Formats: sequence, structure tokens, C-alpha cells
Amino acid sequence: MDFTPLSNAIAAKSFEKVADICDELMLRAAAEGVPFQDEWPYAVHLLGHIYVNDVNSARFLWKSIPPKIKEGQQEVVAAWNIGQKLWTRDYSGVHEAVRGFDWGEQTRPLVAAFAEVYSKRMFQLLLSAYSTISIQDTALFLGMNEDDATKYVVGQGWILDSASQMLTVKKQAVVVEQKLDSGKLQRLTEYVFYLEH
Repeated sequence: MDFTPLSNAIAAKSFEKVADICDELMLRAAAEGVPFQDEWPYAVHLLGHIYVNDVNSARFLWKSIPPKIKEGQQEVVAAWNIGQKLWTRDYSGVHEAVRGFDWGEQTRPLVAAFAEVYSKRMFQLLLSAYSTISIQDTALFLGMNEDDATKYVVGQGWILDSASQMLTVKKQAVVVEQKLDSGKLQRLTEYVFYLEH
């Protein structure tokens, strides 16, 4: 089976395309009757779905993986471990699952990119959900030690109360773009012209 499109996507760091490419290749192989299960990059496929936050698809893929693959490929199990943590909303467990396995050459860049995206997603969650939060909880959500988490969020404008070990979340200003409607501009121009004449 030709995995060139998948290899190219990973090399180009187009990780958002990995799941779709794998899905398409799997469907094509199944339609053509090509046996592919033993050589299929299940870990990459699972991680592709996880990267785009499609845990449902990752879950269904996991259920379709043959038991001998699950038993024989630790990286597939490690990838699904991340999916399980996401499924159960074990936010700190996701970080532990990412760091708890020595990823292979093909999966390492995908896992690193996911970890970065996931940390950003967790930071946005903290921004929207909290006005104050403990340093310990912040560190768990962001997958960092307490010192690094504190430095990171203080760098984002949060305020640290050293006595209580609490952080005050600085909400980011929401930028609203106003779109210029050419029809409204034309009517306004005609109205001003009418008033002046």
C-alpha cells in the first residue's frame, strides 16, 4: 500500500490532514479488497483523529483494530491511552499519556504538535471558565510543573497572589470586526448627498 500522501502530510506538518488521509486510504484499500490490517499505521491514524479533537472517530477506529494489533503494538495502545483520557475529560491525564511513552519517529512530531495544541486549548478553557484558580490546578490543566505554569500565565497578564497561591485570570479583550456592507455605504452616501442638495 502506498502511504506517500500520509508521509508527505507528516513531513509538511499538515497534521490536521492526517486523519482524513488515513480514512481515505483505508476506505480505498477496503473497496479494492487489499489486505492492509497488518501494515496499517494505526497509531498515526488514531493520533490524527485525536489531533483534530475527533475523539468519537478515534474511539470507533480503536474498536475496529484487530486484537492481535492491540496486543502487539504498544504505540497503538499508547495513542489510544491519550484518546481515553480525552474521552473521560482527564485533562492532566492527557499530558501524562503524552509524556508517558517513547514515541516512534513517525508519531513523535504528531504527538508533539498535539501536545502544543492541547495546551493552548486548555489555556483557552481556563480563560473562559475561571476568574480565579489555584496554581496547582493551573499546572494540572496545562501539563506543566507549578513554577512553569505560574511563569506562563503571569506572562499572559494573570495576577499571582503568593499568600493564597491563587491566580486571578486576566480575560483577554474580545476583538469584534465590523464588516463594511457596501450596500449600506451606498445608501448612506445617497442620503448625505440628498441632504446636501
